[in-house]
Amino acid sequence: MVVIVDTITNPLRPRHPEKVNRPDSASPPKPDWIRVRAPNTRGYADTRNIVRANGLHTVCEEAGCPNIGECWDKKHATFMIMGDTCTRACAFCNVKTGLPNALDAAEPQNVAEAVAKLGLAHVVITSVDRDDLTDGGAEHFAQTIRAIRAACPSTTIEILTPDFLRKEGALEVVVAARPDVFNHNLETVPSRYLTVRPGARYFHSIRLLQRVKELDPTIFTKSGIMVGLGEERHEVQQVMDDLRSADVDFLTIGQYLQPTRKHHAVMRYVPPDEFSSFEKVAYTKGFLMVSASPLTRSSHHAGEDFARLKAARAASTR
Repeated sequence: MVVIVDTITNPLRPRHPEKVNRPDSASPPKPDWIRVRAPNTRGYADTRNIVRANGLHTVCEEAGCPNIGECWDKKHATFMIMGDTCTRACAFCNVKTGLPNALDAAEPQNVAEAVAKLGLAHVVITSVDRDDLTDGGAEHFAQTIRAIRAACPSTTIEILTPDFLRKEGALEVVVAARPDVFNHNLETVPSRYLTVRPGARYFHSIRLLQRVKELDPTIFTKSGIMVGLGEERHEVQQVMDDLRSADVDFLTIGQYLQPTRKHHAVMRYVPPDEFSSFEKVAYTKGFLMVSASPLTRSSHHAGEDFARLKAARAASTR
């Protein structure tokens, strides 16, 4: 018997080609505090149908977020623009890697229509890294923000951006579109960058966040890290200090979860009481808002957190 595989019209390409030949990395069994229910509610199905009908991608699906059932049941989704393929190959991330397709000119409007259909009071927009584009996708971010403003004037907009490394003028384009929250995640402590986030530069990311506040002090800034990747406690505290030196308002800390055995192993499952301790320490350092728990993710409870963030700023200026 002969088996013919069509590799032209239906290429059998792995999701993470750069990781195929890596040895498997075993992680310890998940503790009870990490487990979540499988998504199977009507609200979840409704959100999925709206996403599909508008031909959109979400980081909830692409990154395998453990909170997808809870968020989608409430019709909260984080839209991932500029395609489903990233030009970076971070050791922690489940988003597909490779050479992306051209940008979809209709995507900003499609996102805006989906936001309207879902009736979102607060929306989070993120993207893959697009190192192949001259501006890193900055103008596409700006167009998406403007389209949402036009379709849903009362909706507040949070963006979670790549680092725009070596993309002169890109940040200024995004900030000029005036999102309500500018989020850029550091992901991990500096000592872990070479193995966890090799395509990025820690101090460039710090400077990016600092520059947002210089350009527009009214925009809230936000960043997050994962723990359980082999970092030390004092390194996490140093990240807090670095972020506060950049005047970042909001810090998120969550447990790293291994997407596949080809990804970076979980070195340790951090217990809930340590997250509570991180939260207390972060507040003493001056953050307006801190979210730290095993299942904390950048967009988790983003709408509720934005309301609390605004209230904290108002209280601090009285």
